[in-house]
Amino acid sequence: MDLKLSGKTALVTGASRGLGYATALGLAAEGCQVAINSRSAESISAAADKIRAATGATILPLPGDVTQPASADQLVQQTVAEFAGLDLLVTNSGGPPAGKFIDFDDATWERAVELSLLSHVRLIRAAIPHLRRSAAASVLTITSYSVKQPIPNLVLSNSIRAATVGLTKSLALELGSEGIRFNSILPAWTETERVYELMAHRASISGGTIEEEIARQSKDSAFNRMGSPNEFANAAVFLLSPAASYITGVMLSVDGGMYKGVF
Repeated sequence: MDLKLSGKTALVTGASRGLGYATALGLAAEGCQVAINSRSAESISAAADKIRAATGATILPLPGDVTQPASADQLVQQTVAEFAGLDLLVTNSGGPPAGKFIDFDDATWERAVELSLLSHVRLIRAAIPHLRRSAAASVLTITSYSVKQPIPNLVLSNSIRAATVGLTKSLALELGSEGIRFNSILPAWTETERVYELMAHRASISGGTIEEEIARQSKDSAFNRMGSPNEFANAAVFLLSPAASYITGVMLSVDGGMYKGVF
């Protein structure tokens, strides 16, 4: 299938590793020119080098902290200045810390809102004027299957990512008449650096090993394993592409059957 992505411009945040990196790599492999972002200038430059080497695509590394209010405008403007437009936006960030409700004060909640909700809000708001000029405008928010099935010990993520899903669905309805599509992917446990960090947190509580925690969590999947970043990216690239032109407002679980609900 021709995804019709060749020559399109994408901005992917949280792209130095994990799901963001895999998505940027997938878009580049389909012929996109891609701006990629993370907080660390060193990490995002290294990621850009790897994607260029693997795909030959034009990659623009953009350091910046998406929890900072001015960052969204800067990232979008730098992308548009370099590539003369923007077609695809992937809003992604690391998740808030693990812990129980009683562990977190107001300041921690506020930081989590900045990271897991307002970063999406600001990036989309900054991108909309440019997406309106694209014939293939598409936005993908990366959230979590926890919005359907809360994950123990992740109350911050469970709560705040649900707001991002509400935002995504609302914008799909509000801006669909302008030809801008909005979808979200709800990944479950995937073999990323963040998941290993969460498994390490669990192991510190249980007294076990990271490997034992991964094996225990993997039993929730119909395949008895976690997903790979590449498996996530395949779904993300399709949803972003013009090949999915009649798909909007979808909250797609990419979870290997870990979510047990019917709808």
